[in-house]
Formats: sequence, C-alpha cells, structure tokens
Amino acid sequence: MQLLKEKILLEGKVLSDEILKVDSFLNHQLDPVLMKEMGAEFAGRFADQQITKVLTIESSGIAPAMMTALELGVPVVFARKKKSLTLTEKVYQAEVFSFTKQEMNMITVSKDYLSSNDRVLIIDDFLANGQAAKGLIQIVKQADADLAGLGIVIEKSFQEGGKKLRESGVRVESLAEVASLKNGQVTFLSRLCKN
Repeated sequence: MQLLKEKILLEGKVLSDEILKVDSFLNHQLDPVLMKEMGAEFAGRFADQQITKVLTIESSGIAPAMMTALELGVPVVFARKKKSLTLTEKVYQAEVFSFTKQEMNMITVSKDYLSSNDRVLIIDDFLANGQAAKGLIQIVKQADADLAGLGIVIEKSFQEGGKKLRESGVRVESLAEVASLKNGQVTFLSRLCKN
C-alpha cells in the first residue's frame, strides 16, 4: 500500500536493525485518514471471505481493526493483555511474548464474543516473529471458529513470523513488507502480486 509506505519513509524512525518506530501515526498518535484507507484495503482483500468478526490485540491493533470492521460491517473483538475484573471465568486465553516490550502476556477474550459460528479475520499492527498472531490463532481455534486470515499493517519480512505462518497454510496479507532496517534505512520487499 503506497500511502502507508510513504508515511513509513516520512515519519518512521529506525531504532535498530530490528525495530521500526511508527508512533506518530500508528502506535501512539493515530492518523485517521491512513487508518480509514488501511481498513478499506484490508476489507477489499478479504471481501470474498464472509467475515463475521475482526479480532485483534490491544492496543495498537484496535484502530486498523476498527476501520476494517467498519468497512466489512462486522464487530471488532480485541484480546485484552490484562484480565479485567469484569471478565468471568468464561474466557479463551493464550500466552504471547512481546518482542518490543520483552514481556510475556496472557491474552484473554470473553467466550461471549467468539463462537463456532464465526469466520474471523485477525488484524494487527506488526508481524515480526509471529507471537501475537499465534496467540490470536490459538484463541480462534479454542472458539472452534474459522480463520479467514491475517491482515498485517507492517510485516518485518526479515524475521521468520510471516514465512512460518504462510508455510502453515495461514493466509497473510501485509500492507507494507519491510525487507531490511539496516544502516537506519527502511527497505521494502517487493512482491509481484502486491500493490
């Protein structure tokens, strides 16, 4: 997605060979016009999938997931990283390691909001090692729901997550695929079937 790539080049900050900071438009401050465009792009890519729910993880996945769900006309469910007092024992749970925060989280979704009747599209901000995606996929499986695929805003293709998910048969659609962050420069992967 060209608009997203331009935003990454203009406002993204390469902090290391593995970390890209996009706080100015995705992870702290949000660009609503970009969010709307990303939602339309994800909805278009998965338009034939009869999605009934969009699933994400708090907090940076919520905005793109919301815009995608708005375009698809379905609800958004987000996995909580800390169990709320309002959540009863009727929950799905999975452990997720956060690479950027270097911590393990137990993510939780109420059984009231996902079921075997659902066809789920997972949306997330980043895909690197695939830990968040795997945790969300576990929750979809616990609910006996169908997984339509993953929509990823930024995939770090130089890390193994996307490759392993695709090899396992999961459909992964990434709006921007970063091939490298070496020497403080963002280099995008070019796929003939993308953009």
